[in-house]
Amino acid sequence: MIGVYDSGAGGLSVWRELVRLMPEEDYLYVGDNAFCPYGEKPQEVIQERAEAVSRFLIGKGADVIVIACNTATAAAIDLLRTRYPQMPFVGMEPAIKPAALSSKSGVVGVLATANTLRAEKYHNTLERFASGVKVIERVGEGLVEAVENGTDATPLLKKYLSPMLEAGADAIVLGCTHYPFLEERIKALTGPSVRIVNPAPAVARHTRTVLSALTRNDLPSGRSVFYSTGTADALRRLSSLEIPSLEDGSWHPYLQL
Repeated sequence: MIGVYDSGAGGLSVWRELVRLMPEEDYLYVGDNAFCPYGEKPQEVIQERAEAVSRFLIGKGADVIVIACNTATAAAIDLLRTRYPQMPFVGMEPAIKPAALSSKSGVVGVLATANTLRAEKYHNTLERFASGVKVIERVGEGLVEAVENGTDATPLLKKYLSPMLEAGADAIVLGCTHYPFLEERIKALTGPSVRIVNPAPAVARHTRTVLSALTRNDLPSGRSVFYSTGTADALRRLSSLEIPSLEDGSWHPYLQL
């Protein structure tokens, strides 16, 4: 079974890529909606939440855990790997490398949360792969809430994307798993000449590689089960875009962690 964890419903953008690639697998998704958003929370709080959710997923029999949240990955994945050395963890990081390599203008935009942009992992990635390009960073304040609540994010997107486009960016990295749910609106604002870089498909491929190296006794049944620590409204709404006929038994809306 593949455990998938996010601060809320954004990790469903990763879950859907996992399901597209490995529809035969079982998935257990936890959205920590009671504590969403993570973007400005202290690292210690995010670590506590990540460990609580990971303990739950391990207790439910997860073979691998996908931290489908850039902020939680940056804050907690090293700690989780130390605490649970036998559990494979797959994390997120902004896809700077493919954006930088594909850029013809030499300008790349990165839209992410404040904690992701402050993280050491992010700055290490910049140093390794983006030394030859100009990177325009913007904190997508309010975008997570827009996705969770289903409100119009267009005014915020215009505000954050304008400096990138004015600087000549021809690639924009989505540095939060909530943002792919805004991809069509982003494309409408940027036009077809700007590449939108979503790391979720690459994360799904890496998860398949990790899973293929494991020895498992149980045969999967292709079922997804969803938990939320708060309201399940956003999870229901966004997942139903991908799977319209979810079984009633797949929903466990209030998880106390």
